[in-house]
Formats: sequence, C-alpha cells, structure tokens
Amino acid sequence: MSASMRKKIQVSQLQVGMFIDEVVGSWLNNPFWKSAVILTDAKQLAQLKNSPIKEVWIDVHKGRDVDDEVHLVDGVEFTTSSTEAIDDPVVAQVGPAMPRPSVSLQEEVARAGRICAQAKGAMKTMFQDVRMGKAIDAEHCLPLVDDITQSVQRNPGAIVSLARLKTSDDYTYMHSVAVCALMVSLSRQLGLSAADTREAGMAGLLHDLGKSAMPTEVLNKPGKLTVAEFDIMKGHPEAGHRMLTEGQGVGPIAMDVCLHHHEKINGLGYPHGLKGDEISLFARMGAVCDVYDAITSNRPYKTGWDPAESVQKMAQWAREGHFDGAIFQAFVKSIGIYPTGSLVKLKSGRLAVVVDQGASSLLTPVLKAFYSTKAGERIAPQRLDLGAPDCTDQIVSRESPAAWGFSNLDELWMAER
Repeated sequence: MSASMRKKIQVSQLQVGMFIDEVVGSWLNNPFWKSAVILTDAKQLAQLKNSPIKEVWIDVHKGRDVDDEVHLVDGVEFTTSSTEAIDDPVVAQVGPAMPRPSVSLQEEVARAGRICAQAKGAMKTMFQDVRMGKAIDAEHCLPLVDDITQSVQRNPGAIVSLARLKTSDDYTYMHSVAVCALMVSLSRQLGLSAADTREAGMAGLLHDLGKSAMPTEVLNKPGKLTVAEFDIMKGHPEAGHRMLTEGQGVGPIAMDVCLHHHEKINGLGYPHGLKGDEISLFARMGAVCDVYDAITSNRPYKTGWDPAESVQKMAQWAREGHFDGAIFQAFVKSIGIYPTGSLVKLKSGRLAVVVDQGASSLLTPVLKAFYSTKAGERIAPQRLDLGAPDCTDQIVSRESPAAWGFSNLDELWMAER
C-alpha cells in the first residue's frame, strides 16, 4: 500500500467514518477482533479512545481523512476534502469512491446480462425447491456469488443497474441478485476482506429466502397490503432463518442478515426491534442494500423511483434513524451520488441520464444529454464527461423522470453498448 493512502494519527484525532488500517502497539490492547476496521459508530470510537492504544494508521482511500470537512446532504452528514469545491448546495462529495473499474460500464453490460439471466433461473429454482421442503445447500450458490463478485470488480454499475431492471414477475428472484451485487460493492467500499465480501454477497443472495414461505396471494398482491397482510409478510425473516438453519453450508453472516435486514437503528424495525449497536455490521449493510433495490425497482403496485431520487430519499430516512449513517455514506460512495440511470438537469438547461461514474469525483459522472428544457424538445444525444478538462457544464439538480413524462431512460444508458 502506498504511503499516500496511509496516515499515522493520534487516537484523539479519530472520527466516525475513518478506516483504521493498523493499530500501533500490542494487538492485546486492540479492542476490536480484527486489526483493519471502519469506525461506523460512536461506541467503537469510545472503545478505542478508552484503550491503551495511542496511535493508529488510517487509510484515507477507504474512509474519512483528518482534514475532511463535514457537509449536510439532505440532512445527513457527509465528508469532503477541504480542497474540493462543492458547487451544488444539495450535493456534497462524500469522500473517495472505489478504485476506477477495470472496464467501462458498456463493456461489462453484456457479461452482466448473461450473469443476471443465469442468476434469475438459479434463484427461481432455489425458491421452488425450498417451497417443496428441500433443504438449501449454500455450496451451490458459491459459483453464482463469485460470478457476481467478479462483475462488480470489473464495473459495479453494470450488474447493479441491470438487476434493477427487473419486471414485477421477476422481482422476488432478481431482488436477491441485486442485493448480492450491492452487498459486494459496499463490502469493497468498506475495505472488508475477500472472505467477508464473499459472505456478504452470499447473505444478499439468501436474505429474502423466507418469502418462499409466504402465501403467494400476499407476496404477489398488486396493491397495497392490509395491516393483517403486512403482519404476515413480517414473518419472512424468521421463516428464512429457519430454512437456513436447516440447510447446509450457510454461515452465521448470511443467517444474521436474513433474520435482521429489516431492523432499524432507531429500534423501530422487525422482527426483534434491535437498535444501534445491537444490529451487526452486515445486517446494517443488508438494510441499506435491500431498501435501495426495493425502491428503485418496478413492483406490482408502484413504479420504481429514479436512482438519484432514491439516494436523496434514503438520506432523509438515514437522518430519521432507519439506517446507520456511516454505512449509508459508504453505500453512496459505492454506487455514486448519481447512480447509473439517474436523470439530472445541467447548468446549460439540458436534461441528461447518467451512463457511468466519473474517474475522479462522484460529482462528475459521465452523462448522455438528450433534452433541451429551453426548447422543450428532445435533442440529438450527446455524451458528456463532466470530469473532462474541457467540459464546462455541471449538474444543478436531480430530476424526476415521471415529472417530465420520460419512461425510456434505461434504453438511453443501455444503448451505450
């Protein structure tokens, strides 16, 4: 690891959001069970400050830096380097994103599409098998988790965005695939080990298995659930946990995420009403990934929200205590402030769809401009890299596709192939 990524600081300088790469001193004095960890809450911070440890090495590419300033994005604290200008009062740079993908989103879309098709069939078979009483064997899922992980490593935007384009009929199966990809992407952003990243992916794939035990008329109901029906659906985490307990090769991380991905930091979740540190790191990750895919997907009773709109709404929910703030911040770094497929308005008055993430900043994605708000009509699509030295345009706002009457934005970014 290069010196520019690591920085030795005093424990008194530590802040939530920092990634501790190494503690200085005896490992016996380390209050955590592993040496590399991201500080996600005040309790962890207090543990270190009350320990004999005086100095630590932090990795500023995986977490917050000492010189980061704090900004509010929709009521949630985000950090930004003091040297980076913030042009939009509603949007802040949330710190370093994952390393630049090895291939472009367009190069990865075809491969990701094949993985999604294979995964849908595998998940459909798995759900059918458990409905028939067959015990699950997690070993059969490992090749799929590995394929999804490799796609995320090449370019996370491809499989995450394609999995979002599920139909209402495919939702239950493809939701699991999407959450798997999001969990892998988030794990990489948090700097988790390869083994933990694999377990997180497996947890994403299996987190909703309990829905196979739910009555199909409730699971697939095209309208809003009644209170009684919602109470039935709230039984799916415990049903899934029982299935995983009876199966083979399922580790504790997947079991925990399956049981607790609907818990909330404020204690108002289910099934056990856990709050704060009572919820594990992986379950907190699962909660964020599960909600993001759910609200961006088309369901029998509602059209999915635009990805950037969804990030904005989730920021509000994080402020209300639904999610862990530091985990949500890392999640935004992993998918982008303006995820692929988002509709944005530019300073030039044009509307554009995000087709890829920028190379240098979360504020400067690659876009395809296609509509002039000044002329009130479509224009010939133009590709714009907001991070290019010669580009003078910039994003001024998120926009709702429904408000503009657009229904084919996904065709625009997928046409980049």
